[in-house]
Amino acid sequence: MSTVGYAAMVGQIVVVGAGAPLLTGWMRQVRARLEGRAGAGVLQPWRDTRKLLRKEPITPVGTGPTFRAAPALLVATTVVATALVPVLSTDTPVSSHADLILVVALIALGTLALALAGLDTGTAFGGMGASREMTVAALVEPTILLSVFALSIPAGTTNIPAIVNGAVDEPARLASPAGLLATAALAVAVLAETGRIPVDNPSTHLELTMIHEAMVLEYAGPDLALVELGAQMRLTLLLGLLSSLFVPWGIATSASWAGVVVALALFAVKVVLLGAMLAAAEVFWAKVRLFRVPELLAGSFLLALLAVTASYFLNGVS
Repeated sequence: MSTVGYAAMVGQIVVVGAGAPLLTGWMRQVRARLEGRAGAGVLQPWRDTRKLLRKEPITPVGTGPTFRAAPALLVATTVVATALVPVLSTDTPVSSHADLILVVALIALGTLALALAGLDTGTAFGGMGASREMTVAALVEPTILLSVFALSIPAGTTNIPAIVNGAVDEPARLASPAGLLATAALAVAVLAETGRIPVDNPSTHLELTMIHEAMVLEYAGPDLALVELGAQMRLTLLLGLLSSLFVPWGIATSASWAGVVVALALFAVKVVLLGAMLAAAEVFWAKVRLFRVPELLAGSFLLALLAVTASYFLNGVS
């Protein structure tokens, strides 16, 4: 493997890790402007992280090692998934290991770690949030698998870089009924996995409706900084996965410094546009009732299943 491949892999991790707080700040700024407010600025999430890192970590009485390990595990699994997902290049040292099932398992592992941490606190809110999070995850993870699997049938593999390469060579796949259904299903799954409206509201602390926030109420200081960074990285990673699968043009498919630089610029543009679209939509969307969330996610799962069925018949798989 050439130096370019290693540089692209490291670049993916650095770009997602450093750019995730900026993306969150950008989305908050877009929402603020649309709501007629000035906003705190794009750099505010970085300022919040710096402030949290200076504080003393607090461990609730009675919690075990699960509570302290969960934030680090959340960030670690996201970093590994970021190295695997081809957001800049499909030619990296780990491209052959970037299997769809492995990436989804890493995302699910981070979710499970936070849910266990919420249970470890022994509080009513922690247990409630963990129960809700696992209910959502039970519907979201299969949807992500089926959405990408619909695109893997024409490629003949569940390797994500190979799927992206195939989409670049044959863009008609993305405009097919299977591609459109998979896009809609994966978009809803990303909203649910990252705790965005209409499934969850990341800016609320209303006890009766919150999901993600209920699990992390007991965190403070550096631990809370890791939790927030992990959530921001997951949002950036999943938006990057969405853009890589359905708008793959610009991703470097060979070991080329110029290709990686162009891919970096286009990745930033794609994610910024997706973040702005999501933030704008959240201004006009309302959060659905908690008991209607399974219905919404079941609908996205059905779309993904239809995408797989359509891809199966369109490609003549026997």
